[in-house]
Amino acid sequence: MPPEAAGQTGQLPLTGERTVPGIVEENYWFRRHEAAYRALVPYCAGAVVLEAGCGEGYGADLLAGAARLVCGLDYDALTATHVGKAYPRVRAVRGNLAALPVRSSGVDVVANLQVVEHLWDQEGFLRECRRVLRPGGRLLVTTPNRITFSPGRETPLNPFHTRELSAAELDELLRGAGFEVELLAGLHHGPRIRPSIIDAQVEVVLRGGAWPPELLAEVSAVATDDFVITTVDLDASLDLVAVARR
Repeated sequence: MPPEAAGQTGQLPLTGERTVPGIVEENYWFRRHEAAYRALVPYCAGAVVLEAGCGEGYGADLLAGAARLVCGLDYDALTATHVGKAYPRVRAVRGNLAALPVRSSGVDVVANLQVVEHLWDQEGFLRECRRVLRPGGRLLVTTPNRITFSPGRETPLNPFHTRELSAAELDELLRGAGFEVELLAGLHHGPRIRPSIIDAQVEVVLRGGAWPPELLAEVSAVATDDFVITTVDLDASLDLVAVARR
């Protein structure tokens, strides 16, 4: 993304992986992530929520509109500081996902959106999530669908990812950690989004230079409602969405 775009946001700098709001060129990815957060808000109503890997914080703040308390946890010190300043409704904490700084059975919900694919020890992280959840508490997970994100590969195309999962693999991982899977769904493009919009954006980034005005207008027009979350055709989904109960 253009360096000047990041400077205009007054927020965290782009890293090539973390999505931040307020940048036109990032709007497709931001809305795609926001759609999943909005779908999961009802599970946080009146709850004490830990977002493990909160990133820029916009999602934690969205959950805070329904929750009793949201703690946004991130390992990066700059990120944790930013979240604490930008989102007063979120209690920002710096910590390691490998050893969550939360007492056992201390929270009602753990939210983990677009994070598990970055972790080297996914099984260990899920055990930590189960430890900090109260009995009956829920784990909310979203992650790119390996089948569509890195098609035909076991090694992720994205250099920031350590292991991507298919729907069946995510289901197995959650059940293996002792969770009951209540929902396994997939996020898809709605009818207003052309399937090739992702490839068009990647081509611009790889090529460098200015964005074509037509593509920039198309990307900026994407809205949260342009994505659909359904249990139909999981293997064709863009992202996986899971709700698991301890």
